[in-house]
Amino acid sequence: MGLISKRKNKKFSYSPRYYKSDKEGSPFEIEHKFDKYRTTVGKQGLKSNFKTAWQELRESKNKRANRTILIIFAIFLLIFLFIIEFDLSIFFQGF
Repeated sequence: MGLISKRKNKKFSYSPRYYKSDKEGSPFEIEHKFDKYRTTVGKQGLKSNFKTAWQELRESKNKRANRTILIIFAIFLLIFLFIIEFDLSIFFQGF
């Protein structure tokens, strides 16, 4: 009966005929494309990803790229505030 229990997926044990496992890694193993370059890949949770990305951004050697990323982020933030019609004059009342 399909209503009470879920059907289990079939598992196949495929072993290629001419594959020699002496070499490094399996050609059938799927890994993330950016595993070699990013430290945030594989972490669980939004907070840990953000903390690791922020630390990587601060320790990066390419300061010009970091500044460009921050400028783009600020522009997107201002566009978002404009879209939701946020009143920016509350920051300038004292002047």
